[in-house]
Amino acid sequence: MKRRTIVRAFGMVMLTGIVATVAACKQEEIAQREPPAPRVQVERVTFQPSETARTFVGVVQPRHETDLSFRVGGKMIERRLNVGDRVRQGDLVARLDPTDLRLQAESAEAELAAATSNHAQASADERRYAGLKANGFAPQADYDRKKAARDEAEGRLKRARRSLELARNQREYGELRADADGVVTAMTVEAGEVVTAGQPIARIARQGEREALVALPETWLGDAADAAATVRLWSQDVRPYQARLRELSPQADPATRTYAARFTIQDAGEEAAFGMTATVTLTRHQQVAAAQVPLAAIVNRGAGPHVFVVEPAGETLVARPIKVATFGSRTAAVTEGLADGETIVTLGVQKLEAGRKVRPLPIR
Repeated sequence: MKRRTIVRAFGMVMLTGIVATVAACKQEEIAQREPPAPRVQVERVTFQPSETARTFVGVVQPRHETDLSFRVGGKMIERRLNVGDRVRQGDLVARLDPTDLRLQAESAEAELAAATSNHAQASADERRYAGLKANGFAPQADYDRKKAARDEAEGRLKRARRSLELARNQREYGELRADADGVVTAMTVEAGEVVTAGQPIARIARQGEREALVALPETWLGDAADAAATVRLWSQDVRPYQARLRELSPQADPATRTYAARFTIQDAGEEAAFGMTATVTLTRHQQVAAAQVPLAAIVNRGAGPHVFVVEPAGETLVARPIKVATFGSRTAAVTEGLADGETIVTLGVQKLEAGRKVRPLPIR
């Protein structure tokens, strides 16, 4: 009996050992299945007063640019100007064949002469029948017909005079003249071509105000109007010109997603030639604190830019949305979404997920 008890106890000990061994093997197998927490490169966020100025490349353009065209159609027989020529108000730009215009004016003059003669005859008849009617020798009906004929002749005379004025104006329209001082920037028609009324012949950039046309990103839309603007020409980098925002496009360019802005260059003379390259510098009036974050730390999966913040407790990743003020060649200026001193992942963020544990590398 005693022997059976000993055997039974030994069996229980062996069974307990086997169960413990199997459990240890399963735990080891589970541990082998779970990958270790990845090691990530991190960086500590530091906020500093950001640069309040930024430069944009632009092109010098005229404030006013006009397309000149004939007010009548015809064959252009002469072109006086070429691209780049300077013109004064009233200078001849081009001329149409005057033959048809001259014939129209002569026809209007002949029509006026006929209308004048007819009006004189009708007026004389009306006066004669008025006397006869007063003496009782002509009926009222005959006088009314003569009076109606005189009124019709008077209307025809007025119409002939207006037709002659119009024909003379059209004859003058056969010469295209500059309406202001400026520079020819384009010529679209050559001598010998038949042109229609309103067809652009020459483009003239008027002398006067000059502007710098630049493309602004959406991050500068709110500050463009209030920021202090200066312009420097690439050909004369010594002297800066003061500038002011005159026009800002309300719609972004579909290709570049930027907004066209025109800055009036103050006190700019002939040295600021049209088409020159200029640098427009915008300076914000307010100081904004920003953290320079590496571009490799920013990820955008359709919900805006995010970074992964490493929580100190448990070293767990948290996806944090951020607001980027400006993008540089290697870093981006972040103004909102992070706190000073937080630790963010700076490499391999595309393969990480929020809530995952990581092992940060030592910060250099």
